[in-house]
This record gives sequence, structure tokens and C-alpha cells, in this order.
Amino acid sequence: MLDLKYKSILKVALPLMVSSFIQAVVLITDTAFLSRHDTLSYDAAGNAGLLFMTLFIAMTGMSDGTQILIARRIGQNKLKRVGRIFGTTLITLGGLALTFWLILQFLVPSFLISISKSIEIANLQIDFLNYRSYALFLGVFLLSSQAFFFATGKTKIVLFSSIIVAFSNIALDWILIFGKFGLPSMGITGAALASTIAEGMGAIFLLSYLLFGKQKKKYHLFSSIAFKIDSFKELIKIGSPIMLQGIFALGTWTVFFIWIEQMGEFELTVSQNIRSIYFLAFIPIWGFSTTTKTYISQYIGNKKLDDLKKIQKRIQLLTALFLGVIIALSVSFPYQIISLVNPEEVYLDKTKEILYFISGSTMIFGLFSVYFQTINGSGNTFATLIIEAICVGVYILSAYILIKVLKMDILWVWSVEYIYFITLGSLSFGYLKLFNWKQKEI
Repeated sequence: MLDLKYKSILKVALPLMVSSFIQAVVLITDTAFLSRHDTLSYDAAGNAGLLFMTLFIAMTGMSDGTQILIARRIGQNKLKRVGRIFGTTLITLGGLALTFWLILQFLVPSFLISISKSIEIANLQIDFLNYRSYALFLGVFLLSSQAFFFATGKTKIVLFSSIIVAFSNIALDWILIFGKFGLPSMGITGAALASTIAEGMGAIFLLSYLLFGKQKKKYHLFSSIAFKIDSFKELIKIGSPIMLQGIFALGTWTVFFIWIEQMGEFELTVSQNIRSIYFLAFIPIWGFSTTTKTYISQYIGNKKLDDLKKIQKRIQLLTALFLGVIIALSVSFPYQIISLVNPEEVYLDKTKEILYFISGSTMIFGLFSVYFQTINGSGNTFATLIIEAICVGVYILSAYILIKVLKMDILWVWSVEYIYFITLGSLSFGYLKLFNWKQKEI
């Protein structure tokens, strides 16, 4: 069991934040290299990346269910059940990976050509996804292993994996995008191939640690790599709502960027700049969100219900402190940060304007996400699915009105972030106040 000291919370959350920071650096490196290669590749990789991430986040949602279940079994001291959950997760994610790969290979290309304003951008997206789609199979091992380490609080291992992925990706990006060491310049396909190979190296590291580490025996890992119907039912019950949440959230953001692409290439490039910088602000949010799920699930499993509010307040305080530093840096050095992503002067002023405008939305999201992840950690994932569905409905309607009906400036289009985060927080807080969520059995 994890204890409630600030030091212990940070011990779990900090490696996750550093890992998220490294992933953000990878994203910025990808975009920085591509923006210096050509603008069309930069824009295409951004939109294609969102399509890929929508499906990858769906798999991540299922692995979040694994994290919650394993954390609950640890809280209940039922360690033998952990191996069965882990084995079932590998098989379940394998089925999802194959399904999503087929979608990206055979359905998405014609869809992109039909909805894109620029046929050149559409073809570049297809090229990107052709290579990137193979990372779904690597995600089976990457996500299963991460879920186990998140649930046990061994987040440093995930950090080491992220370091391997980051340095590999940066080096491979430089080599493959620009064509170094006698290799041809691959441009956008080089970026996709670099990320896929790098993630494969991270997955190999995590699996090797599990195969040869102490956890294998303690938690009965790899002793039952088989389809266990009872474990599958548990996983589907908890994980499938989170999976659908991911599809809703990233799918909606994908639609949002498709509509922006239809506004024009300038608006799309500016928005891709913001998307890349946004990930920096989300670093503490992702770290503390994962920490919240683990803590809430373990403490409910151990019947320590009186400590749940203390968990929320402490994580919210830490989230606010870290976000405050990031927001202060972003508004103090906007041009320097933006130039790391895209140095083209024509986009700098508008990107800075939007960056200032949406800074407050990240603080709102950081504080409210603790309530949302408390519901997830308690096992009431169907409730969070309903909340997410309402939020994305409000988001997509607002975006449609601002872009298609009112034809607002791109600055005001980004006000949808405030609408989404405030709706998410209000519904999550209301659910925790009105419903008996602490007694959920999983």
C-alpha cells in the first residue's frame, strides 16, 4: 500500500511527469524537425498523429482498466489475481491492435481523401499512418507493462523506458527525416518510422524487466498468459468505458483539427503549434491523473474511505503548484517556446496570442481532472463515460458553431477548451457529491 505523505505522492507522480516531459520533448522534436523539412509535412503529421493517437488512446483506456484492477487487487492483498489480469490484458490488447491496424490500413485512406481540403496533405497523412500503424502491435506490450508498473507504484521503470524511447526517437528522427549516414531523406515517413522503432525499444525494455525482475514471481506474471473469461469480463467492465472515453475525446479533437484544416493552412499551422505546446502544460496533469487512479483504487480496496478526500486535496495542491510554474514560463518566454516548435515568423504572433488565451484552461483542467480520475479509480468508469460523452457533445457543438456558423477568428475558436474543461469539472464534482461512488465492487 502507498502512504499519503506528499513525498510518497511525488515519488509516484514525478517519474510519470518526467516521462510525460520526455514524451513532450519527443513530440516537439518531431514537429521541430518536420517544420524545418516542409510545412505541409508538419501539418499532415499533426492531423495524422491525432488519428493514430485516437486509436492508441483507446488501447490505453483498456490498459487503464488493467491499472485500476491490479491496484484494487493489491489493496485487497490478492496478488495471485494480478498475473491473470495481466495475461488477459495482453490478449485483449492484441485483438484491439489488429482491429485498429486494419482500420488504418484499409478504411482511413479513402476517408482522408474524401474530407481533406488539400489532397497533398491527405496523401502525406496516408503515408505517415502506413508506417505508424505498426506501433499498435508494440503498444500491446508497452501498455500492458506500463499498467502493471503504474498500479504497483513502480513508476521509475516507466521513466527509464521513456528515456530510451526519447533518445532513440530523436536520433532516428534526425537520421530518417533528413537522410543522414547515406540514407535517403524520408521526410514525414521517416518521422513515423522513427517513432515506431523507438517505441519498440521501450516495449522491449519493459518486458525484459518483467521477465527477469522480482515482480514476475511475486505477482505470478506470465504464469497464465491465456484467455480467462472472468478476468476478461472484469477488464471489459472497467476498461471498455475508459477506452470509449479516449475515442470520444481524441476523436473529437481530430474532428476539431479537420475543421480547422478546412479554415485554411495558416489556421491549421498555428493550431498545430498550440497542440504541441499544449502537451507541455499537460505534463503534471497526466502524472497526477495516473497517480490519482492508483491511490483511489488501492485505498478503496483497503477500505480506507476516510482518506479519499485527503488524497484529492493533496494531489490538487501539487497539481496547482506544478501548473503554476509551467504557465508562468509559457507567458514569460512565449516566443522562445514557440520557436522550438516552429520558427517561422509568420505564425509567431497569432500562436502567442492563443497561448496566452488558453493558459488558464490548463489550470482548470488540472484541478478538475482529480475529480474525474477519482471516479475512474473507484471503478465507476461507466459514469465517467457518460460524463465524457456529454462533454464531447458540448465541445463538438461549440466548435461547430464557432467554426462553421459564426466563422470566428482562430483565437476565439480555441475558447472551446474552456467550455470542455468547465463542463467536465462540474459534472465530475456533481457526481461525487450526489452518488454513492465509494462502495463500488470490482
